[in-house]
Amino acid sequence: MTPQDTARHLIQAACAVAVLAVGACSKPAPASRLPSDALDHAIGDVIGDPATCVLVAERATRKVVYRYGDDFNCVRGLPACDRPGDLSAKAALALADSADGRGASCPSNADASRTVGWAEGRVASLGRDLIYSAVMEGQAALPGQEISARLTQAFQHAGL
Repeated sequence: MTPQDTARHLIQAACAVAVLAVGACSKPAPASRLPSDALDHAIGDVIGDPATCVLVAERATRKVVYRYGDDFNCVRGLPACDRPGDLSAKAALALADSADGRGASCPSNADASRTVGWAEGRVASLGRDLIYSAVMEGQAALPGQEISARLTQAFQHAGL
């Protein structure tokens, strides 16, 4: 093998690693077969905000099949409001199994100038057993029950 062949193989390997790294930071794979564009638009219309996260997951496995918002907003810990400690939207998927869902709200900082709203529940979807977890945080964050009501409309509008 010549030095040029070795260099070409190293460049190809580096490119493959770069492609894999970019893919690891992207949204869940389109194999989820959810109408991602329709969901993005519908959720953006009803609760869109830079500090919002909505996760939709398979109920049995908790495997996330759709994400709205930046990953940062989905994994950061925020006050749980109705229980001690902090939660992330990903961890809150565990609270989505109840028939009525969960909606909670509270101040997210000491001076109460910002709030956090939580909503978890089941997605009324034909043929799929899906759950969701949503969190919104900021000066204009919606209450959890309002997030839940708006997401129900958004999921229906997107065809779930």
